[in-house]
Amino acid sequence: MLISKIETLKKQKNAIILAHYYQSPEIQDIADFIGDSLQLSQKAAETNADIILFSGVYFMAETAKILSPNKKVLIPDKDAGCSLADSIKPDEFAKFKEKYKDSIVVTYINTTAEIKAMSDIICTSSNAVNVINSIPKDKKIIFTPDKNLGNYLKSITGREMIIWDGSCYVHEEFSLEKILELRSQNPDAKIISHPECKEPILLVSDFIGSTSALLKFVIEDESKKYIVATESGIIHQMKKAKPEKEFIPAPPLDSTCGCNDCKFMKLNTLEKIYMSLKNEQFEVNLTEEVIKKAYLPLKRMLEIK
Repeated sequence: MLISKIETLKKQKNAIILAHYYQSPEIQDIADFIGDSLQLSQKAAETNADIILFSGVYFMAETAKILSPNKKVLIPDKDAGCSLADSIKPDEFAKFKEKYKDSIVVTYINTTAEIKAMSDIICTSSNAVNVINSIPKDKKIIFTPDKNLGNYLKSITGREMIIWDGSCYVHEEFSLEKILELRSQNPDAKIISHPECKEPILLVSDFIGSTSALLKFVIEDESKKYIVATESGIIHQMKKAKPEKEFIPAPPLDSTCGCNDCKFMKLNTLEKIYMSLKNEQFEVNLTEEVIKKAYLPLKRMLEIK
C-alpha cells in the first residue's frame, strides 16, 4: 500500500528516488537509481525530474543539489548525517589549510558542501588513485577527511600527503580478530574490503575497492563465498546479482546481529520517503556562493579520465 502511494506521488510530482547501496533492501527495491553517492548525483543531473528524493545521508543530497541547482532536492530524514563528514568543520579546516598554503587540497566526496567549496579537487573511493596521480609530483597534497583512505592512497601512489584525522565509524569498527576467525571457519571465502577500513583489515583482504567496485568484483570473480567488510546494505545487491553465492557480513567489535550497519543510513524508511514526497519536506538548500565554489572541484574531478 505504501509503495503504491509513493509511486503515485512520484508520477504526480515528476520525482525520482535515488538510493545509496547502504540503504535497507525495501528502499533499494523502490528506487529509480541505486548506486554510490556520485553515480546517483550524476544520474539525477541527467534526468528531467523536478524533484530528487535522495535516500542516503545529507552530504550526498548536497552533492545532488550542487550538480542540479535548479531542482528541488529532498532527504527523507534531516538527521541522516555522516560521522566522516562531521569529523571536519570549516573553521578548523581553514586553520589547517593555513599551515600548508602551497598544498593542493584533495577532498573525499564524503564531506559537506562547505568543505567541498574549500577544496581544489574532489575524489571518490573509485577514482581517488587517478585524482592523486593527476597532481604534479612537485605539489604537496592535503588529503581530507578520511585517514584510512588517505593512508591507503599513500601506499598505492607513493605520494606523501598531509592527512586529516577523520574516519567513518562503521569502517573503523570492523574486528580483525573476528574477520580472521570467520576466514578460518570459511577457508574458501575471499575477504573484500572498502578502503575506508583500517590498514590491518586491508592487509588481509583479497580485494579492496569502492562500493561499486566490490559489487563488480563479486559478479565477475569465480569464487563462491565472500566476507564483506563494508556497510552491509551492499549485500542486498550482491545477492540479487549472484544469488548462488554466499556473502558474509564482516562483524564489528560489538554486535548482536553480526553485521555492521550505518545508523545514519538506516534512519531512512519507506514511511519517511512517503512523507517527504507528500509534503516536500526536508529540502536541501545551499547558497549560490557555496554551490558555485563546490561545483568547481567536482568539475575538476569529472574531467579526469
